[in-house]
Amino acid sequence: MAMSSSQWNRIVLNKRSREPDAGQPRDYQIRIKGHLSRQWTEWFEGLTITLEENGDTLLTGPVVDQAALHGLLKKVRDLGMPLISVNSVGPGQADAAQPAATDVKQ
Repeated sequence: MAMSSSQWNRIVLNKRSREPDAGQPRDYQIRIKGHLSRQWTEWFEGLTITLEENGDTLLTGPVVDQAALHGLLKKVRDLGMPLISVNSVGPGQADAAQPAATDVKQ
């Protein structure tokens, strides 16, 4: 059974209204292979840099939109450090060291 355009629009609008704080910065965790010096905090626009015991670096903090996220990922690429994962985390989860996520396959 096919949906009418008004039914489809209602579904799309309902999905959008459930998105948390659309237009607000979202917290992200970006995990990269290797340790990154804390001197890079400003270059990574104030994200918190956590050096993990396993040799990875976790960049955590708010990102205003997808364009800003892509800019951060470009900076990781420019450093030549392997990207392990990128995770959008909910409020209060940004401090979790091991979020549930889909890893970036290399």
